[in-house]
Amino acid sequence: MDEIFDKLQAVADRYDELNELISDPEVIADTQRFMKLSKEEGSLRETVEKYNQYKKVVQQVNEDEELLREKLDDDMEQLTKEELAESKTQQEELEQDLRVMLLPKDPNDDKNIIMEIHGAAGGDEASLFAADLFDMYSRYAEKQGWQVEVVDKSDTEVGGFKEIVLMISGDKVYSKLKYENGAHRVQRIPVTESAGRVHTSTATVGVMPEAEDVDIDIDPKDIRTDVYRSSGAGGQHINKTSSAVRMTHLPTGIVVAMQDERSQQQNRAKAIKILRARVYDYYQQKEQSAYDEQRKSAVGTGDRSERIRTYNYPQNRVTDHRIGLTLNKLDRIMNGELDEIIDALVIADQTEKMENLRNE
Repeated sequence: MDEIFDKLQAVADRYDELNELISDPEVIADTQRFMKLSKEEGSLRETVEKYNQYKKVVQQVNEDEELLREKLDDDMEQLTKEELAESKTQQEELEQDLRVMLLPKDPNDDKNIIMEIHGAAGGDEASLFAADLFDMYSRYAEKQGWQVEVVDKSDTEVGGFKEIVLMISGDKVYSKLKYENGAHRVQRIPVTESAGRVHTSTATVGVMPEAEDVDIDIDPKDIRTDVYRSSGAGGQHINKTSSAVRMTHLPTGIVVAMQDERSQQQNRAKAIKILRARVYDYYQQKEQSAYDEQRKSAVGTGDRSERIRTYNYPQNRVTDHRIGLTLNKLDRIMNGELDEIIDALVIADQTEKMENLRNE
């Protein structure tokens, strides 16, 4: 624990330094710097509080051990031994918590996300499964107290989605849903299948942290914006007004088209939000690919083409292939009860990171 103790003391020292800085009038006057330092202070607070709690428990253990070396009456000795056992258990639990807290943090964990769900292989059935995944994530978000906003969607005639884009906002959304990136496979008898045969279809899920100005600086000269008339339902207004917007980020070739809103201004605002997230994600994926060439993660690479999970309806079974987890409660999972899967993925990720730290 010595090397961890040193790291924790460094974190506590930085926390004290940050508290002094954010009280400095010069820093308060510089809004961007103040926000950045406040965010860092907030991210360290829980670790420092846990570390202070740990130091108190260690002190209690030392005092009890010292007391037991003295001559005590039987009752006092018994009480001290019980208190010592309790404190040692608490010390072990706090040590484990602190090890996890010292793992390299994903800077995006606190962020809202933009999620894209696409019907992939399987035609109409894939689009229906994309709609089922949308319902599943919406129910999970509701249970977490998060907000879901549909930003864009492309419906199919059977009631599914070729694509649906949503923004999920709330507390630490990315930290929970980042593991959903990839190809989701469904095995079931489609409603369109008259012979009752089980089909296999896929939908892909992309999870991108909402990018802020401090995360990525996109030069306006790198964006080409085209406006055009919206198509689809909406009456005469749609045909008369060039309210739809297409934005192209020239260096990466990433394109975002938006015609969901009635005004060009609203479509522009949504398009730039999605474009910023996609460009940020693009550069992050490039960095991650270089990292993954050196070391594979227990929970996969985050590549959307990687098959991560199978939903088997006839057997009411869900299998996450990255960590070998199988649960026979598909009905509950599709109702948004994702905690068991997500918790297992978080633990697998933390275990892998701890292993890597030990090997470095």
